[in-house]
Amino acid sequence: MFIKAIVIYFFLINSIGFIIMGIDKRKSQKFKWRIKETKLFFIAIFGGALGIYFGMKKFHHKTQKPTFKVGIPILTILNLVIYIYFCIKIL
Repeated sequence: MFIKAIVIYFFLINSIGFIIMGIDKRKSQKFKWRIKETKLFFIAIFGGALGIYFGMKKFHHKTQKPTFKVGIPILTILNLVIYIYFCIKIL
């Protein structure tokens, strides 16, 4: 049951990260209010780094910013290690 909850959380938080990157890219193209980078990193730190990373690649958004270019891949690896650790520990 706990693994199911982890999988659902992983899917939801990464979906949110991906969608938010698309929304932020769209807003930047229309010169509208943007989503703060701290909020994007907040989502990444709490498990959504993979979604943010795929959003960066798909929407070509924030790919030149050093904090995203380096930080998000590092957080993605850390997120995956934590998810795998919890899944193995539960089994």
